[in-house]
Amino acid sequence: MARAPRHTPDSDPPKPRVGERRAVAIRVAPKETEIRTTPRRGGAQLAARLGREIVSGVYPPGSLLPSAAEMGERFSASRTALREAYSKLSGKGLIVARPKIGTSVRPRADWNLLDSEVLAWHLDNEGDERVVADLFGLRGAIEPLAAEIAAAVRTEAQVARLAEAYGRMERFKNGGGDLIGADLDFHLTILEATGNHFLRALGGMIQAALECSFRLSWLGAEAIRDDRLFQHRALFEAIRDGAPEAARQRMVELLNDSIDDIRNYCQRRDNAKTSSPRRRLAP
Repeated sequence: MARAPRHTPDSDPPKPRVGERRAVAIRVAPKETEIRTTPRRGGAQLAARLGREIVSGVYPPGSLLPSAAEMGERFSASRTALREAYSKLSGKGLIVARPKIGTSVRPRADWNLLDSEVLAWHLDNEGDERVVADLFGLRGAIEPLAAEIAAAVRTEAQVARLAEAYGRMERFKNGGGDLIGADLDFHLTILEATGNHFLRALGGMIQAALECSFRLSWLGAEAIRDDRLFQHRALFEAIRDGAPEAARQRMVELLNDSIDDIRNYCQRRDNAKTSSPRRRLAP
């Protein structure tokens, strides 16, 4: 097949395309001990607070939530705000209301883990390691295949977009820019470059999952490690040069090392918690 003209991450980036997809920021409502505001905003804040408590195990699957009166008193929330919060959590698959029984937490298998807020609540819980493993399991099943296909069928424009995304990752590697957004664009462009309608549609569906996994990858640091940046460049070059097998292997290596980064972070975090000296009361 005709080879696309070589692009390098150092070349001038193309102008943004009209309608180009960008990363969607995951907004996490502020943690508050009390919620005193209008019913509409109060419902959203209450949903975020309860959502965090559900995913962290305060209300485990199968448990009944306190009565509406108790919840209203605890959060200083109106019944309107409570109904709105419950409706939102129900739509995300976290809770279900049954007549004469009450509102209970649904089994974890029913939760919509691809919902950006549900993922953000897990992330807010200092990174749920089971969710991390599941996220990378999903990525491992999709992205190596996507990289292999993209290397065989990518277009000149897609190679240029991949170069532009990598170029932003290089510029932002020490902080001071949207590193996660650049990383997200890089991986979503690979899915688009497959030309496979189902993989491209899946890219939109798992966008929130990708962004959350990148946030977990950079926990504790605003900068990307040089070896991870090099792996992204090697992956870009394999796709640019039309090397499907190399592209697949570069993606597998990148994902394996990225999840190791997260596990190492979680281990350091847990060690810091257990080794923290206890505070002594003043005599």
